[in-house]
Parts: sequence; structure tokens; C-alpha cells
Amino acid sequence: MKMRSSLGRVRGLGSAKDGVHHWWVQRLTAVALVPLALWFVAALVCQVGASHASVTAWLSSPLPAIVMVLLSIATFYHAALGLQVVIEDYVSHEGLRLVAIAAMKLACFGLAVAAIFAVLKIAL
Repeated sequence: MKMRSSLGRVRGLGSAKDGVHHWWVQRLTAVALVPLALWFVAALVCQVGASHASVTAWLSSPLPAIVMVLLSIATFYHAALGLQVVIEDYVSHEGLRLVAIAAMKLACFGLAVAAIFAVLKIAL
């Protein structure tokens, strides 16, 4: 039999004051992704039928390379934020949740680094 009240059991286990920041950053990355994704789709449409050499030359110029790096950073950061919420909501075992979040963040970081490396390899 537990001697503590419900309030006593939850006191100190409430919000870590991180949810609002997480929510805002996810919204900011979503807003940043709108023009970046529109630019990416328009750029792909303009490159339809182009040769590999012309696409490589286009991506090696500074502005497209910088925008592609920004798109990669925003995409994988936004994905990590969203996947973290999904894992927190649906994985009930604390240890498994911690491992899943760490693995997901590592995977998103690795994919972002790979995407940035690919762009920089073409651009430089």
C-alpha cells in the first residue's frame, strides 16, 4: 500500500520546461522548409532532361550549394524533432525509449552529415 497521495507522487516529476522550446523549434524548421522545399522542387523541374555534367556544374555554384546544405540541415533537424515526439508518445518502456531516441538522433545526424558531404564534394 502506498502512503503518498497522488499529488505527492507526481510532484517533481512534471514538465522539464523543454516542451515549448521543442514545439517552437519544430515550427520554425517547418516554416524554413517551405521556401527551401519549393526552391528544391523548382530547381529539380528546371534540371529535367539536363545532363549529369550540367547538373553538377549547377550544384557546384555557391548559391545552390548553400541552399542545398541549408535544406539538408533543416530537413534532418525537423525530422529528428518529429520522430522524437513519436518515440516519446508510443514507446512506453523507459530504457527502450532512451535507446530509440539516441539511435534516431544518431541516424539523423549521420544522414545530415552524409548529405552535406555529398553537396560539398560536388561544390568544392
